[in-house]
Amino acid sequence: MALARETNWSALLVLLSCFCLEFGSAADTITAAKFIKDPETIISDGGKFKLGFFSPVNSAYRYVGIWYAKIPVSTVVWVANRNNPLKNSSGILTISEDGNLVVLDSQKRTLWSSNVTNSVSNSSAQLLDSGNFVLKENTTGTIMWESFQNPSDTFLQKMKVSTNVKTGNKVQLTSWKNPSDPSTGTFSTGIDFHSLPEIFIWNASSPYWRSGPWNGQIFIGIRNMNSVYLDGFILTDDEEGTYSLRFSFSNDSVISNFVLKSQGNIVRPYYNGENWEVGWSTLESECDVYGKCGAFGSCNSQNSPICGCLRGFEPKNIEEWNRENWTSGCVRRTPLQCKRVKTGEEEGKQDGFLMLKTMKVAAFADWSSAFEDKCRTQCLENCSCLAYAYDSGIGCMSWTGNLIDLQKLSSGGLDFYVRVAYSELGGWFLISTEIFLKNIDCSLFRGNKPKIPGENEVGDKISQVKLEELPVFRLEELASATNNFHESNKLGQGGFGPVYRGKLLDGQEIAAKRLARSSGQGLQGFMNEVVVISRLQHRNLVRLLGCCVDGEEKMLVYEYMPNKSMDAFLFDPVQKKLLNWRKRSNIMEGIGRDFGMAKIFGGDEDQANTKRVVGTYGYMSPEYAMEGRFSEKSDVFSFGVVLLEIISGRRNTSFYYDEDAMSLLGFNVSLVFMSPGLEMWNAGNIVAVVDPMLMCEPCSESEILRCIQVALLCVQEFAEGQDYYLYCYFHA
Repeated sequence: MALARETNWSALLVLLSCFCLEFGSAADTITAAKFIKDPETIISDGGKFKLGFFSPVNSAYRYVGIWYAKIPVSTVVWVANRNNPLKNSSGILTISEDGNLVVLDSQKRTLWSSNVTNSVSNSSAQLLDSGNFVLKENTTGTIMWESFQNPSDTFLQKMKVSTNVKTGNKVQLTSWKNPSDPSTGTFSTGIDFHSLPEIFIWNASSPYWRSGPWNGQIFIGIRNMNSVYLDGFILTDDEEGTYSLRFSFSNDSVISNFVLKSQGNIVRPYYNGENWEVGWSTLESECDVYGKCGAFGSCNSQNSPICGCLRGFEPKNIEEWNRENWTSGCVRRTPLQCKRVKTGEEEGKQDGFLMLKTMKVAAFADWSSAFEDKCRTQCLENCSCLAYAYDSGIGCMSWTGNLIDLQKLSSGGLDFYVRVAYSELGGWFLISTEIFLKNIDCSLFRGNKPKIPGENEVGDKISQVKLEELPVFRLEELASATNNFHESNKLGQGGFGPVYRGKLLDGQEIAAKRLARSSGQGLQGFMNEVVVISRLQHRNLVRLLGCCVDGEEKMLVYEYMPNKSMDAFLFDPVQKKLLNWRKRSNIMEGIGRDFGMAKIFGGDEDQANTKRVVGTYGYMSPEYAMEGRFSEKSDVFSFGVVLLEIISGRRNTSFYYDEDAMSLLGFNVSLVFMSPGLEMWNAGNIVAVVDPMLMCEPCSESEILRCIQVALLCVQEFAEGQDYYLYCYFHA
């Protein structure tokens, strides 16, 4: 009987010890008397977080860490002994004799300590429902140490990252070395303060990413921050010089945080009920890497290549630049006026500013409280000032050193003004003490625009153009689309001027023609031609997308042809082999939409390239050339010329009539008659008109003849006959 009673008491003790162990593991507090051993845990009072021992994926080492308690997919948010792991499962987390938190191994050796110098023996550690693990004095409740002030790689709600501008003390995140090793990695992130607070990621001690300055609501260098962070961040400063950043979600049920990954990017994962998903990342493109394009370079992820020099600058090392190594950046082409004055050179016209839209501004801005107009003036009057920007939530920002980490943003950002020499400004926005043009509308449609002497009728001319047929573009819009008209986007050069490929914000690809300043064409002449060109194109088939006028800068915007122009194939002895009769027939049917090649000419212009808006002499109709009459029928003439070129495979290289040479057009007109074309075909003379390439393949003689007849109807000397062409071609 006594033996039975002893056995019952032993069983009861075992049950009680199990109960106590379970109760201890469910508590949220550790004391010197109530410690935890691997694999025991404690859990926060609200059940959100758990603290205990864990092993990372693909690792046998043991660490003390904190993770979400109710999520089956383990996600560690803090690690104690990250740089000194336990080799086995014999670890202990307890309070030492001096009152510090310590991790001990099986030999009672300290692998990690909270290392509080003024600790007291009467202390305890508690895991809060925020995920913060605090060491406090038991009598007063004073917190002596907390995990939120000693974070690992994860930024939780109510946690603060901070920097003290007086003492240099920082609270910042550091990455894991890799997913299997939580030891301190090479990347860290926190607040940097030059004269404005912003978030940086550092690779060792070198900047790797930055957020742009804080404007009271968002970091202005982060795309879509207004929409991504609906609950917002809060950045505060105190009298001691500490700037602190925290965030919170209005919905407490949201499980999300920010993590600095071992690859160097900050991600925002959120738990969807089954798995973790990434909702945002700092590194969305190559342009997000700090200083990708070097000094005075700008990065645009929508361009290829992504880097370009600012206007007025050129690559410092062209060989590296061509290898897509842009880190050496760009250098100024023309010295600024201040530099010329200092060196005793002749003083030129005043420097100005180039405006760049929707930009992530350069790093390390200087701040002043000046309003926008004064901000501009301050920079212009300071020879060391190279750029400025203004934000209503920040004030005036200026830069005196190299402009690093400029980036074109798809949304958000600021207008950024770069100081350049007067000669580099051209038709760009001039910002000086005498003139300040901001957000200028290049359409010239505004009623309050000052009248230009000798051009009083310009507004009347422009008003004749239907806006739905001819949109207008702002200069900065086209500059952004072409990466500031970068040489890498240049498609070609004609008498009109250079042509640049670009992409608008909506994805539309364009070809922007810039009128050469040497053309001498005035605004009224340019707009007259724009009016004519716009009228010569059908509303639903228009290829002239619009125009832009700003000062001396005049441009036409066309659809971009990704497969190059037809002449690149038609007049190339090798490439023309790709154009059999069926393809040429399809081209001729499709090219009916491509009117607008004829134009207004000056009498002294070269026949191969004109210096004004569009076109080449060989395509100009005789009724305009001889009598000055211009209509939609003028473009019918041009269409006929193109048809003859496609059929013959030869370029119409000169004017309709030239005393010294007979053009392809003149040759064809003299060779083939309107009505008895089939008789000439039967006589064999038609062979001289058709491209020999076409004679080597089976094709319809009647089709070729019909196309020649249509073409010749288009190039009649009398425009009235071209109505017959329209009937024949569109009803055949």
